[in-house]
Order: sequence, then C-alpha cells, then structure tokens
Amino acid sequence: MSDREELAGYVEVWWQAVGDFLTLLEQLPEEAWSTPTDLPGWDVRACAAHTAHLEAVLAGGGEETAEVGTPDHVTGFMGAYTEIGVVNRRSTPPAAIVAELRDAATRRHEALLADPPTDGSARPDVVFGRVPWDWRTLLRNRPLDVWMHEQDVRRAVGRPGGMDTPAARHTADYLIEGFGYVLAKRVGAPTGTTAVLDVGGSAPYAVRIGDDGRGRRLPEVPDAPDVALRMDRESFVRLAGGRCAPEDGGVRIEGDRELGARIVDRLATTP
Repeated sequence: MSDREELAGYVEVWWQAVGDFLTLLEQLPEEAWSTPTDLPGWDVRACAAHTAHLEAVLAGGGEETAEVGTPDHVTGFMGAYTEIGVVNRRSTPPAAIVAELRDAATRRHEALLADPPTDGSARPDVVFGRVPWDWRTLLRNRPLDVWMHEQDVRRAVGRPGGMDTPAARHTADYLIEGFGYVLAKRVGAPTGTTAVLDVGGSAPYAVRIGDDGRGRRLPEVPDAPDVALRMDRESFVRLAGGRCAPEDGGVRIEGDRELGARIVDRLATTP
C-alpha cells in the first residue's frame, strides 16, 4: 500500500467518525450537554467543544488562547492545551458548537480531498498545539480522538452504540499496538515473558519481552503464553483509553493471573 492510499484511508475513517459524532450530538436535548463524562472535569459539552476546537485549528482557523487556570484534572502541556477549546465555548449554545464542528470538518475534508497528502513522514503545515507530528501520526490519531469522545458522550447519556464502525475498529487496532509497551515499560515484565491480548473484533496480538527489555510482537500466537487477556472491544477501549473499568466479567485472564491483573491495571496508553 502506498503512503497516499494509507493516508486516504485514515481520512475516510476520520470523516465517518465525525459524521457519527455529529449525528449523536444532534440527537441530544440541550440539558444533556451538562452531563458529566468519565473524563475528569469534562461534561458532554466539553467533549464536543474540544473536538470542534481541534478541527477548527486544523481547518486553518488559527490557534486560540484562553486563561485555563489550574484545574485539578489538567496535567501537562497537552492537558492545558486541550482545555482551551473547552473554556472558550463554555457559554456557546450546543447548536453552535455542532455547526462549528460540521463546518470545520467539512472544510478540512474538502481540502484533504483536493490536495491529498502523499508522504506519511512529511510534516503538515498545520498541527494543533505545534506538536511535532508527521502526516501519518496526525491523520491516524484523528479518528481515534473523535471516536473516543463519541463513546465518552454515549456512556454519559446512556446511548450505547458505535462499537462496530470503521472508527471503532481503527481505534481498537491502533490501541492494541501499545500492548508491547504496556507489558515491558508499564508492567516491567521480565525477559522472556509472553503475553497475548485477544480483543473481540481484532486479531489476537502476542508479544514477548526480549533481552533488551522491549516488548515485540510475535509473528504467531504461542500455544501456551505466560498470560492471555481476553475481552470485548468496549472493555478494552475503556481500559486502554484510561476511561473507566469495564463491566463485570468484561475481562478474562488465563495463565498467570497476578501478571494479568497488573497488565489490566496498567493498560491505559491514552488519557
């Protein structure tokens, strides 16, 4: 697959994710926008406002500024940066936030179709917060971010769904790739440890800790790994996304249960 085809695929998944999120937001009564989500300090409005902010910047709207203050849930530069869009839209009517997100995403989609990126390692002219991302990283992350916030809103307002969309599959597969890092760096498993992550709807992902202490994917799933974690997609994205614990029975551990429990506790790779 060429870089152009890969990047175009990410654009298509992102566009579908935006459409799904907009459809959900348009269905919500205004009072639902103040419902707290699993993200500390953020309600439904904050998830929508943050998404509109990033898409507006990427569409060429320029960077925003705001007095964010020092709320407990904000940690680090990116935490403060993502709060800017939330602060600036606290009094914006829900319909206006929806309209802004739709307009910004539409303009950006049209621009990406008119002049598609062809080199995944090249730097885009505009990246929010001036993070040092190339085209591949930027376009691969946008479906994840939009879909995760759609799910934050769905859990908050009690409207489950969207677990088998292109963005859902993209996000789960993307997050699964962090399993080797979790096992090696976050858990600190010893050399030679083998582990399998089996998430419903995705191919089983097996890793082994090498002599250099890094977790690398194995070409085949071993018959008897030290530990295997099996779970549905929703349980996995809750854990890997650092949101909330899965429902009871959502995770099954086989093999070394103590090691498996440590992995589950440290599975989050994105806030």
